[in-house]
Amino acid sequence: MTMQDFANTTAVITGGASGIGLGLAHRLGREGARVVIADIEEDALDKAVAGLEAAGVDTLGVRTNVGKQADITGLADAVEERFGAVHFLHNNAGVCTTGLAEEQTDAQWDWVLDVNLRSVIWGCREFLPRMKAHGEPAHILNTASMAGMSGGPLMAAYFTTKFAVVGLSESLWHEAQAEESNVGISVLCPGFVRTGIARSDRNQPDGLGGWVAAGSQSGAQFGELLSAGVDAGIEPSEVADVIVEAVAAGKLWIFTHPGFDAAILNRARRIVDGEVPDAREMTR
Repeated sequence: MTMQDFANTTAVITGGASGIGLGLAHRLGREGARVVIADIEEDALDKAVAGLEAAGVDTLGVRTNVGKQADITGLADAVEERFGAVHFLHNNAGVCTTGLAEEQTDAQWDWVLDVNLRSVIWGCREFLPRMKAHGEPAHILNTASMAGMSGGPLMAAYFTTKFAVVGLSESLWHEAQAEESNVGISVLCPGFVRTGIARSDRNQPDGLGGWVAAGSQSGAQFGELLSAGVDAGIEPSEVADVIVEAVAAGKLWIFTHPGFDAAILNRARRIVDGEVPDAREMTR
């Protein structure tokens, strides 16, 4: 069962106060959806809600720390209390740190794992049964990354979580097909997009020490390259357009940069040939 359009549906987006999440919120609002944005940043959340409401979108903002399972349950309850059935969930919130893998502290690893991976697991586990229960066309979209298609240096925790989100999403897709479920599954693998991912430390828990591992010269240099890549990326609104079209088509894989098709194929060929993939191909 494919979710053909968003008119008169309820959509929930984590990390919805900025970046891809906010871009999609505005696009879904124009499509006629009721939009719920969840975010940890209260000021950004209030501003985003005001902007959506000014555009005529029926909006609910829920401050949510997706790294806490109880917050995700509370989000689901708040949405159902306000709007009833949920038809679309975008597990979108994400953060990163940089530095050599062994330089990352347990606290840094746990933070990235909680936000990027466990929140997706918790979101699917909390919302999926509710979406199945109402029986209407519905869809779950999980944000991974091109970093889920190829490994690379100096962001081991980020790459780890994005590979895992790809695997989780593919598993959920197969389960949905086997059950002939009313809930479709997609995984978003964007390249560089103009978001705040390179400023993830603005939302770090106290005492984490910044998104570059302490004393990591290579991590600091890589962080500058990452920031430059993000600044040169595509706009979130472009990603939102791709998402809406792909969900309506029932696609599992959603890629934002067609030029990476060859890089994915080259990676597969290198693996089959027993060679090491070139991570640089994914960032060109």
